Amino acid sequence: MSKSAIRRVVTTNDEQGQAIVMMDDHVDGKQIQDVYRNYQIWETAEAPADNSDDDKTDRFTGAHTIPTGTGFRYGDFEPGFESSMHRTRTIDYGIILEGEIDMELDNGKVVKLKAGDVVVQRGTRHRWINNSNATCRAAFVMIAAKDGEEEWTGG
Repeated sequence: MSKSAIRRVVTTNDEQGQAIVMMDDHVDGKQIQDVYRNYQIWETAEAPADNSDDDKTDRFTGAHTIPTGTGFRYGDFEPGFESSMHRTRTIDYGIILEGEIDMELDNGKVVKLKAGDVVVQRGTRHRWINNSNATCRAAFVMIAAKDGEEEWTGG
């Protein structure tokens, strides 16, 4: 994979209530498949989040699982990537940062998303397909939701 680590800057408040930088580091991507890399940027245990709590990415349970909180992730989808059809128990806010990717819905509808496009997924069955010849990088904020049941078969 040609993509590098993601710089992560996290702020908090000190004992006097002043804003400070708590972390300034890099997050390496986890290779999920030969053609997909997942970057866990931050995760909370609950929503609304407790801003005095630490990062919960160590409880990471899967690329599409946020049981009760929130998650912030990047994904690098290489050419030829194709996920399985899946649905999560989350509302997802996605931003296509680089490249393009097709989002296929369970009714067969395909939507081509390009850099700058945003998508809001509300527990819908979908899959991702990179039919282009370039890597697609996307950012996702995932928030636990009450509607829908999680289905994940990999991919």
